[in-house]
Amino acid sequence: MFGTSPILKSNTNLKIVFVFFSLVIAAIVGTLGAAVVAAPFVLGAVGFTAAGITVGSYAAGMMSAAAVANGGAVAAGTTVAVLQAAGAAGLGAAATAATATGGGAAAALLALLF
Repeated sequence: MFGTSPILKSNTNLKIVFVFFSLVIAAIVGTLGAAVVAAPFVLGAVGFTAAGITVGSYAAGMMSAAAVANGGAVAAGTTVAVLQAAGAAGLGAAATAATATGGGAAAALLALLF
């Protein structure tokens, strides 16, 4: 049932702990993967689109508040600026690569245990 490790064969409690943590890692990686897939849809739904910020949207309200707080302009690096960049260009390769790496690591761990 489990790998060939003598530690896993001799200690049932250790097996349970390994399985539990493997499932936790898989759940975290799955959640991150879902977040990467859902992010463009969520950003678009609140108004951060490739064409710019949608008039009358939640994003427009955020941009207005940020501009008022900053004297009329939205400063680079603020939450609104980062979300608009992600909405316009999508998530970067680094976010996608990190999710894929985490998924591969979780799969490798599960393969060792089973």
